[in-house]
Amino acid sequence: MKTNFIKNALRILLGAIMTLAGIGHLTFQRDEFLAQVPRWLPTDPAFMDFVVLSSGIVEITLGLLMIFLIKHKAKVGIALALFYILIFPGNISQYTNGIDAFGLDTDQKRLIRLFFQPVLVIWALWSTGGWKFLISKLKK
Repeated sequence: MKTNFIKNALRILLGAIMTLAGIGHLTFQRDEFLAQVPRWLPTDPAFMDFVVLSSGIVEITLGLLMIFLIKHKAKVGIALALFYILIFPGNISQYTNGIDAFGLDTDQKRLIRLFFQPVLVIWALWSTGGWKFLISKLKK
C-alpha cells in the first residue's frame, strides 16, 4: 500500500516509540511494565518477568519492522494493531487493581490511559496502509 510523507513519518515515529518501549521492558522500565501484567495471570515473579521480557522482545521486533520492513508495512501495521489489542488486558488490570506505574497514580489517569489504546491501534493501521489492505482483502 502506498502511503504519503505524513503517514510514513508517523509510521517511523511509532516504530521508534515501540523500539524504545521494548528496550524499556528489558532494562530501565522493567518494574513499571511488571505493574501491567494482568493479575489474573499467574503472579509468580519469574513468570511475570518472562511476560515483560517476551513482550519487550516483541515490541522491539515490531518497532524495527515498522521502520525498516517498508515492503510489508501494511501487514506489520496489522500485526502491531493486534499486539495493542492483545496487551490491552494489562491496561485494564492496572486500572481495576489500582496499580501505580508510568505516572498513572490515580484512577482517573488510569481510566484516561484506557482510551489511548484505540488511538494506538488506529495509528498503526492508518500510518501503514493497514486499513486499506484489510478492506481490499475483505472485498475479495
